[in-house]
Amino acid sequence: MLISILSWVWVASGLLLILLVLLHSPKGDGMGGLAASGSSMFTSASSAEATLSKTTWACLTIFLSLAIILSAGWLK
Repeated sequence: MLISILSWVWVASGLLLILLVLLHSPKGDGMGGLAASGSSMFTSASSAEATLSKTTWACLTIFLSLAIILSAGWLK
């Protein structure tokens, strides 16, 4: 039961991680321009990029931690 829940969280964090990486804008707008259209909840672009970076790192940490835990078989 716990393994299946963690597996679904792992898959969801992987999909979210893909989306967050695509939203980053390295030099041009890229896909990050989609998030900036309309009314923005951030005060500046640098604030939005900083928040996006922190969220990406948190999601990456969750994804890699669950990958290690699930592959090591510590929960069996």
